[in-house]
Amino acid sequence: MDQRLTDTELLDELRRRFEQNKNALLELKNLNDELRVVNKKLEESESLKSHFISNITNEIINPFTSILGLSRAILSVDKENWKKVISMVALIHSEAFHLDFQFRNIFVAAKIEAGEIFPEIFNVDIRNLIDSVIESFKFEMKKKRITATHNFDIQTNSPLFTFKTDPEKLRMVLSNLLSNAVNFSFEGGAIEVTTWIEKNELRISVKDHGIGISKENQKIIFDRFRRVDSGINSLNRGHGLGLSVNKAIIDMLKGRMEVASELGEGSSFTITIPEADAPTSDFASDANETFFSNEEETF
Repeated sequence: MDQRLTDTELLDELRRRFEQNKNALLELKNLNDELRVVNKKLEESESLKSHFISNITNEIINPFTSILGLSRAILSVDKENWKKVISMVALIHSEAFHLDFQFRNIFVAAKIEAGEIFPEIFNVDIRNLIDSVIESFKFEMKKKRITATHNFDIQTNSPLFTFKTDPEKLRMVLSNLLSNAVNFSFEGGAIEVTTWIEKNELRISVKDHGIGISKENQKIIFDRFRRVDSGINSLNRGHGLGLSVNKAIIDMLKGRMEVASELGEGSSFTITIPEADAPTSDFASDANETFFSNEEETF
């Protein structure tokens, strides 16, 4: 039997193989393009992480250096110059406050990365928790002559309003928002914290009248490895790790966070959290004071 191909069949076979090779080359080109994109993203990611680590390192080393320097200065002060000691102690408190704040965010971020962060639900005294967070920043606000007010706009028949949520993580979120509000407020500025219930959800806004955030930067402030950086912002702490931590916490609590800001006019951050449906009879006055019921609950 003759197995030889006719000229037409041979041409058809060559065309078929040519098309196969052409398609294979096209797929290879597409794969190379995708690989270049992936490599570029990896390079950008590594660069962002390097900047992130550099920023965090500075946030930790600088306060430590200040605390050590001030401590040495206090040890050399004569008893007659006690007023100078008081001034340096105030600076030590400020640096230690920022250092503690950064460590808390770093620890929470590490837990988020490891997938080891979970809600711990209590009946929370919301008014007391918010007032406690504001009180913790009184020395920082005093340095810049900033005033803070809390408008608790929740109508209740009981003198104590409670809401089922995670007090420690809510405190972390509010602390980050208030820290940014203080850092980016002008001297003698004002901060307004407003709390209300809307559609059975807890809503809290923190508004300042400071330098504000550009529309472009509003798109990246929740990125864990990015930090808003400008001639003004570089002189301030804030808008770094804290907002990315906030976003992760709010997502975990099934809530949402919104920002409204104009350059030179200030910023307003609003968080919305639904009440947890987990049963609990445990009570938290704030994140630092909790009371457990005698009954064990299974969450």
